[in-house]
Amino acid sequence: MELKQLYREIVNEHNLHPVNKGKIENPDLVLRGVNPSCGDDITLYLKLDGDTIKEASYDGNGCAISQASVDMMVDQILGKNKEEAIKLAGTFMGMIKGEITDEESIEALDEAAALQDVAHMPARVKCAVLGWHTMQEMLEHPEKAQENL
Repeated sequence: MELKQLYREIVNEHNLHPVNKGKIENPDLVLRGVNPSCGDDITLYLKLDGDTIKEASYDGNGCAISQASVDMMVDQILGKNKEEAIKLAGTFMGMIKGEITDEESIEALDEAAALQDVAHMPARVKCAVLGWHTMQEMLEHPEKAQENL
């Protein structure tokens, strides 16, 4: 199977059969992310144990890329501490913007690396980074995310 075809299947699987969609009970942080240019609208929920992301989920609607991206992101950040999750967000956003291209960094993103070709689709960049940007924002500025509880 060709790599691009495999990536399409991964994105479709996360979009059509998301594992992490829904609201977790008693989240510590909640933040909504909206992409007004295309209508993507997600709410991200995190439950922390100290600095470690113990549980995470999202809810909302949007295009296949935004929904698959946030579902893959939740898989990636579970069990990570805040610093590791923020670093992953930076790597993902750098990959999507075409700024990070080294294989080692991209491999750290696991299935989210399937969205690498979005770098060649400028209109879809905001879709792909919405969940990651929202997560980074809530971890760097938890006061914004606690206002939504």
